[in-house]
Amino acid sequence: EKLKLQKEYSRQIKEYNMKNITVVQRLPAKPQVSSVARQKALEYAKKIPRPKTFIAVPPEAEVKEVLPQAPAGSRLPKIPSLESLWSRHQKEKEVVAAFESLHIL
Repeated sequence: EKLKLQKEYSRQIKEYNMKNITVVQRLPAKPQVSSVARQKALEYAKKIPRPKTFIAVPPEAEVKEVLPQAPAGSRLPKIPSLESLWSRHQKEKEVVAAFESLHIL
């Protein structure tokens, strides 16, 4: 019976709303920007100095370094800076793995 009363009430409200539909007030139109203000803005924009762009050097003008090639069977001597970079790389890999295990990344 409670459900019937709810449905009846909703039906009555719906009928009332259909009879008394009011026009929804629309938002006021955007104020017109005067053409004088636009012209002033365009003139101002023309006077602003543009940032200078750097022109890239074409690839054919680049100086190409020729690295000496080691024979296929020989081993190159170990470079101390290379070893330090490799150890740093390994440590950073461990840190990233720790972050991933904690679901931070």
